[in-house]
Amino acid sequence: MPDKDQAVTSNRPKPEVRIVHLTGPVLDSLARGDLAGATATSPVPLTAYLTGSDRRRLWQRRSRQVAADPGSASWVTGIIWDQHQLLAVGTAGYHGPPDTSGMVEIGYAVDPSYRRRGYARAALESLLARAVKEPQVRTVRVTISPGNSASYRLAAQYGFVKVGEDWDDEDGLGIIYEIPADRL
Repeated sequence: MPDKDQAVTSNRPKPEVRIVHLTGPVLDSLARGDLAGATATSPVPLTAYLTGSDRRRLWQRRSRQVAADPGSASWVTGIIWDQHQLLAVGTAGYHGPPDTSGMVEIGYAVDPSYRRRGYARAALESLLARAVKEPQVRTVRVTISPGNSASYRLAAQYGFVKVGEDWDDEDGLGIIYEIPADRL
């Protein structure tokens, strides 16, 4: 018998998404909570979810990161864009380009209005597909809070295994999972 998440999504067609990367000015507007300003310069229409308090901290971090390293813009968090619905349904990307050991860390969040429709899976698959194509990527990491069982179940289906824990002042305890890129 399929688990509850599979039962909900199995009758729906798999969403087709792409991760739309944003420019520094769009990140700056989102970091200020300026949805109108961000939408005016964004390659895709944006939604109010993207300027909520939890997303704003993310955009502030990514805005500073891209200002310091403009080349990281093509790696960091962007928009999960539903290609059929023409709709922004969440955020996904890497925490930055591969580090010196070839590790990239992924992150994704789906707007609560669009959860349980396969968007997290589609975003994860998109991120993993890019990681496989990038010759400098040797390891893919995801850090998941202990209470986020849905995200853990999803990562486990792709072969991620626990390698440790970490503490973040903003997010608290995180369980670190990794998979070698050559096993994807």
